[in-house]
Amino acid sequence: MDFPKQYICAGGAMNSYRHFVPAPYFRKAFFTDTADCRIRVTGLGFYRFWINGTELTKGLCAPYISNPDDLVYFDEYDLSPYIILNEKNVLGFQLGNGMQNAPGGSIWDFDQAKFRAAPKLAFLMQQGERIQVFSGRSVKTAPSPLYFDDLRAGVRYDARREIPGWNLPDFDDSGWADAELCESPRGEERICEAEPILPEYEVKPVSVRRGSIKPYRPRGDVPKVDVPEDAADGREGYIYDFGKNNAGIVRLKISGRPGQRVVLQFAELCEGDELNYDNINFYPDGFSQRDVFICKGGEEVFEPPFTYHGFRYCFVTGIDEAQATPELLTYLVCSSALKTVGRFACSDGTANTLYEMCDASDRSNFYYFPTDCPHREKNGWTGDAALSAEHMIMTLGAGASFKEWLRNIRKAQRESGELPGIVPTGGWGFAWGNGPVWDSVLIRLPYYTYKYTGDREILAENAAAILRYLHYASEKRKASGLVEYGLGDWCAIDGMKSTTEYTDSVTIMDCAGKAAEMFGALGQEKEKIYAQTLCAEMREAIREHLIDRERCVADTGCQTSQAMALYYGVFDESEREKATAYLVDIIHKNGDFIDFGIIGARVLFHVLSDAGEGELAYKMITRPEFPSYGALIGFGETTIPESFDLPGEGGGSHDHHMFCDIKNWFISRVAGLRYNPDGDDCRRVLVKPSYISSLRFAEAEYLSPFGKIAVRWERVDGEIRLTLDAPEEISYEIVLPDGTVRTGKGKY
Repeated sequence: MDFPKQYICAGGAMNSYRHFVPAPYFRKAFFTDTADCRIRVTGLGFYRFWINGTELTKGLCAPYISNPDDLVYFDEYDLSPYIILNEKNVLGFQLGNGMQNAPGGSIWDFDQAKFRAAPKLAFLMQQGERIQVFSGRSVKTAPSPLYFDDLRAGVRYDARREIPGWNLPDFDDSGWADAELCESPRGEERICEAEPILPEYEVKPVSVRRGSIKPYRPRGDVPKVDVPEDAADGREGYIYDFGKNNAGIVRLKISGRPGQRVVLQFAELCEGDELNYDNINFYPDGFSQRDVFICKGGEEVFEPPFTYHGFRYCFVTGIDEAQATPELLTYLVCSSALKTVGRFACSDGTANTLYEMCDASDRSNFYYFPTDCPHREKNGWTGDAALSAEHMIMTLGAGASFKEWLRNIRKAQRESGELPGIVPTGGWGFAWGNGPVWDSVLIRLPYYTYKYTGDREILAENAAAILRYLHYASEKRKASGLVEYGLGDWCAIDGMKSTTEYTDSVTIMDCAGKAAEMFGALGQEKEKIYAQTLCAEMREAIREHLIDRERCVADTGCQTSQAMALYYGVFDESEREKATAYLVDIIHKNGDFIDFGIIGARVLFHVLSDAGEGELAYKMITRPEFPSYGALIGFGETTIPESFDLPGEGGGSHDHHMFCDIKNWFISRVAGLRYNPDGDDCRRVLVKPSYISSLRFAEAEYLSPFGKIAVRWERVDGEIRLTLDAPEEISYEIVLPDGTVRTGKGKY
């Protein structure tokens, strides 16, 4: 089936903070003598789709979130169950702005993108072997009740403007305008293969109380616009507390008065009876995660399309006390429909809670691809995803979505090999920062997907882009052989202590090493040798200039630098014992507290466990004193924040995933389930737990390509019993508490 070539629109006017343009409706009537009908459709930026009044839209933000100059995504639907033979049928569509026109993305120049335009629609319907219905001037259009929509800023809907029956066959559309032909996007056309964004579950509020809004202060570079009449700052209202931070939308169910304006302001934070959304300061006042619904009167239900929010609280104004019931709002917690493939549990409630917090952060930040936060940015920051790649693939089964996003990453890559810090982008993110740790997303996503799923196709698709990037990185080397062109150990406790020259250089060394493995798996020997050579040269330069070989100390000797050198193999084997002793010593001198940023957090605990210091790692993670992960629970966090700050300090997000690799550590080190430990054999598992003395049991599962692997150890009558349940295809190596090694296949 072909892709449609003709795009249509309702006109050229573009929605903005200053000028609201309603989301357009489109309808196309047709007759058919066959039920064998399929349709391909795209809406740029987003669409909703009905046939004969039945909505078929695959999920929120369909078809995808992309730069349409790079890739144009389509969805395909089977219409056969909904066709009325030899009678009038009608296709109905509604378009949202999405990435096509994103005033809420002004901080990242999306409002100036070359692809910016009013929303566009294209569809092609095939009837049997015939193609007879497609987007063109014969399609009718009219404004919908959705009079403002933005992915980040929210939506505004006036139910008084609803058009009853507009998507039904017998509706009279003679008063509607003809659609206009418009320029086609320049991107490559493809069917979206990423999982759709769907509600995972519903949550009712745990409390409803009167409250107010704290004054909101946008950043200085936010566009200056007049505050809309529905801005609720300083006004009294009702605070709906849903108990946990998540991402999604609310279902509003109200019996309202005609013209009643209900304003929904979403936020992560609440200080007493005062809602605080000052940490979401990238938008003008009145446009920061705010939905508005104007009632037509009577019983009404509204679920906002074309947007989503990150929040725990919703502040509601415009309702009276009788309407302020728990039944007014229902939280539809949404995410990409990823399958849970990894699991962990143990006898310690703190560890279990932290695992759940990480899982919630992962899911609320996975909307087609990993985002940095669901409320403030919604951007595909590459560094965050690179650091989370392994724990996401081993717990969420994100391979298909990674594969789709990598297509966008490759399209965003310049001929020079350079990568932007966010994908998709309209051009922003090249001149600003990022660098090797962020760029490593191009290597780590395919590497870990291959390691955990055996998917060779993802290696082949990305091999050329990886090689291009390695050439780019190689050319960035200084006379010393080191590189320094990126961000460092971001969001570090009390400031970065490692040098960016070190973290950049070690990252390029690791990327080259992983690339060599992937090239080897593909049988690309020349590319493998090039990557191996670059890896060896980078390692030698690091050892010569940034390692004190006598003391076995890396870079500045901080937790991040020392752990990176041990994790990525900068130290020789003969140096590891001394280097590890130094790491443990500086941790003890720091009171056994964590002292790292996002780069150090990814490696430190694995290094400690592998050196027999699992107890120390467990203490650093779970202890209740600040700074630690355990302290976050005491602060009332329900997801993992952007940085380790005391309450009242900082102004960042409270829902990031870049510190969430402890999910991986709990599974692979505490429970001890290490699937394909060397990255070259999907039929092998190493079971090597850290038998934490305070735990009665720990268990983990991973759904491998050959079936579920389950590991459990528990203390029974003073002894530790370990069990492994694995498919017969899986070879195992088990390290028992006394150090004895057992090998075999299948169950143990």
